Amino acid sequence: MFPVLPCQVVCSHKSAPLLCFAALNLLLLAPVPLPPSQYNGLPQAASAVNAESSTQGPNLIEIFRLRFSNEEGGEISVSKDGGLTWQKLGTVLHPCEKVEPRGFTAAKWVEPVKVSASAVNAIHITTDYDPQIDRAAVFSILPREVFVPGSFLVPQASIITDLSAGEKIFGGGLAPLVGNCLWVEREGQVFLAQKGYVPGRGDRLTIVVERFPQQPTQLVFQNREGGLIWLQFPDGSRSVIGRVLRPVRGVGRFVGTRYAAVGRIRANHPGVIDISCSPLGAIGGFQIIPEGHSRSPEMKAALTMTQWMIVAPLSPEEHWEGTAPLFSQFLRPDYRPDDLYAPDWQDRLLSRFLVEVRRDSGIWGPCPAFSLEPDLSLPLPDWANFALADVSEIRLLFPVSPSRQ
Repeated sequence: MFPVLPCQVVCSHKSAPLLCFAALNLLLLAPVPLPPSQYNGLPQAASAVNAESSTQGPNLIEIFRLRFSNEEGGEISVSKDGGLTWQKLGTVLHPCEKVEPRGFTAAKWVEPVKVSASAVNAIHITTDYDPQIDRAAVFSILPREVFVPGSFLVPQASIITDLSAGEKIFGGGLAPLVGNCLWVEREGQVFLAQKGYVPGRGDRLTIVVERFPQQPTQLVFQNREGGLIWLQFPDGSRSVIGRVLRPVRGVGRFVGTRYAAVGRIRANHPGVIDISCSPLGAIGGFQIIPEGHSRSPEMKAALTMTQWMIVAPLSPEEHWEGTAPLFSQFLRPDYRPDDLYAPDWQDRLLSRFLVEVRRDSGIWGPCPAFSLEPDLSLPLPDWANFALADVSEIRLLFPVSPSRQ
């Protein structure tokens, strides 16, 4: 059994301390379910969408699928039974009919055509790669707050939705994973999207969200130069997978953190794990990036500033950009602020990713909360450069209960 720790119950209501304490005690006393080793409960649909199952190999299991009708007023829906039934989530406000040939740098580390970023304020999909400019082509799926700056954004190459940032497909229990495949239905034909795909008006797009059946319980970083990185599993065993080249010491203005709560994943893509340290509506966080991406032109600040942790695999011959478990297939934003007040609150709390820290080698505790002035033109205050200076370890707790919307 994986123990539930105090900071797995996070709430902002004025009665939060009492509610959190009561919830914690109930969770500790109750049996905690671990993810099943097999996920055979999904019936196969009796239509052409049959082809959409098991898209990435026999070792993956489907947890749900997302469907987008790429036309104005088109339906956005989710299926949790392999495509047999669908639940409406929202509506397409503006369809996508082009791709952006110069996508964000890390998009090139994902094979076309797959999800290349899953965030509280965007989903990006890589469709092609041009070696002449060393850039991937992408299109995006965006929340209605698309005109808020601070993230890679090309509205013309985007499906703009009426969904809110931080909710539903944008980190509210239904976010995809980096590496998930895209299927397309066009003029009655269903096909796996191939390299060079460009969305067309009226296309029906389906992201099949699949994951590996065996999941770790936590991912731990020793926050010091030369520190180890390891995965821990339900039986208590550990596997050391990498090392820290440069520890994180500060927090910065990562704008998308306004849509993620303290101690929650803001985004995952082939070159970043973005962690929020700010309450919903405020800005502040840090990033974990692989060594290769730290040398990308736009990431030069990561080599001198304190807001990034730079990591690498154990072998200098290997590279982590776009690879599991840190930068593909395992992590995603996943949190709802009303979890504690839902009828299935226990399962909801246990189905979310959560970030904890250890200070000065003491006990594990919640991620500290900070808020920064959102004006990007202002210099960071001095304290922000050392806000995490006493953090000796950071860990990401994995869900121990099936995903909840």
